[in-house]
Amino acid sequence: MTFRAIAENEPGPKWSGLFAEYGPAYLKWWAREGLSGRPTYLECRSALETHMPELVPVYDKLVDLAGGGDMAARFLSFYCPPRYLSGCSQAIWSGGEPLLVRNYDYSQLAFDAVVMKTRWLGRDVIGMSDGMFGVVDGMNDAGLAVSLTFGGRRAAGVGFGVPLILRYILETCTTAKEAGKVLERVPCHMSYNVTVLDRSHDFLTAYLAPDRAPVLSHAAVATNHQEQVEWKSHARLTATVERERFLLQRLTLHPETQEKFIKAFLKPPLYSTAFDHGFGTLYTASYLPRLGEMSVRWPGTCWKKSFAVFEEDSMTISYPAQLAYSARPQG
Repeated sequence: MTFRAIAENEPGPKWSGLFAEYGPAYLKWWAREGLSGRPTYLECRSALETHMPELVPVYDKLVDLAGGGDMAARFLSFYCPPRYLSGCSQAIWSGGEPLLVRNYDYSQLAFDAVVMKTRWLGRDVIGMSDGMFGVVDGMNDAGLAVSLTFGGRRAAGVGFGVPLILRYILETCTTAKEAGKVLERVPCHMSYNVTVLDRSHDFLTAYLAPDRAPVLSHAAVATNHQEQVEWKSHARLTATVERERFLLQRLTLHPETQEKFIKAFLKPPLYSTAFDHGFGTLYTASYLPRLGEMSVRWPGTCWKKSFAVFEEDSMTISYPAQLAYSARPQG
């Protein structure tokens, strides 16, 4: 897999090129359960206007760049998408500098592998793209970082795909408190855990669900369950409890340096080789939101980006069944 870094302040030809590349597969995925079960364009746009109105001008630009078709417009709204599951672990370091670290465990066949730097609403945002509109983790130039994990529940309902909610937070919020208010009011279509950290070291983890009210907690760790395990077979498959315990122990029993904490994500039990089940660790990301710096890591390889220095380059990674990576940087 080749990870790419792309910078484009306003939606334009670079984004359009990405859609030409990924769009057909995304639209096929969007329609896999039949279009009769998906909201109409007017319903999608109305939902955006109601819950995330600031994003509507960007949404309209993206729809135009995607060709203006009905299917593309419905997909880009992220409103009531098909179900999808991921693994993931994330935690906030207890040291002095605000630091959010996460592993993204998902199928390498359904992943953008694009780090995007944008200024869509006047604020610089760097994030790992999902669906070319949302992000699965990222930070903004106000010193706010955000990341998601699957919440370990089967329930699905009326709401937005969580990657767009994360994009909305980074585009419109400056503090963890502001982000918490967004997470309380914007409906999410499945159960997800969203961890937010700001430059003042204020943080929260929100437990989102389509069938019950959001819960805002001061948890510094999130894996793939919420306040308790509800989907036992998924919990066993992903070792969510074991990963949570490991991270809590590192935060409470083993005071350690920033670098050592990050490197713990590159080894078991946090690092996963379950690629055949769609839950292998595709990357580890660390965010220093106060400094505006992030890194994407694999065992033995570190790819750094920041608001000050953002090179549009790429990194090719191979994912074997065993714990061994080969990395090839590209210009």
